[in-house]
Amino acid sequence: MADVFAKNEATSAADAAKIVPRAEFRVFGQGVIDIVKERMWNGKTVLFQARRMPAETYFLSANTDEANVKVRDGLLDIKVKVGETPEGYEIFQPRGKFQFPVKREDLSTILSHLKVSLPLDQDSYTIDSFVAMARKHPELCPVAVEKMRFGFTIDGIICEYAQVWFNGALVESACAESENYAGMKQVVEGLGISAMPNTNYLKAAKRVVGMI
Repeated sequence: MADVFAKNEATSAADAAKIVPRAEFRVFGQGVIDIVKERMWNGKTVLFQARRMPAETYFLSANTDEANVKVRDGLLDIKVKVGETPEGYEIFQPRGKFQFPVKREDLSTILSHLKVSLPLDQDSYTIDSFVAMARKHPELCPVAVEKMRFGFTIDGIICEYAQVWFNGALVESACAESENYAGMKQVVEGLGISAMPNTNYLKAAKRVVGMI
């Protein structure tokens, strides 16, 4: 089973394309953690790991909610939505984790997924230069994200509950994710979160910072 809490390692776009994409159902709100903690032992539950994540930067685009672009562990990390399950769980395919300085052609591809354009006149870009460019762009919004994640599995389905800070504003989150799309529904219902809106990180961050 993939360790979703492990430190990121650089991954080329070609290697990322070989990864089997996971579907994800995620909710945000207040009181979410208490709901999950009351129900998480109803199945075959295995505690996985707790991790305070290093500070991350998400790049929100006014033009799409389907390109998850962030800096985590010093890497420019991108996942792109490629579909949904019949239940509406979102499927995101990794597109690569790039070391800084990021090559111009890789950054150009990432910007195309964000559906924005920037003049790229350098061969490569440091993290500071990319963040500075994004801050000046009218359709991009870099957001500081911190997470305290508590992981577990239920019947082999990866789950977590988490405290998440968007630019310092605290919200609670919970999710289930897996390559086993069919097995997710029972787990989501068992956690007591199935009636809540399925909200990915991009939409949640946009709500907090006032982009939607």
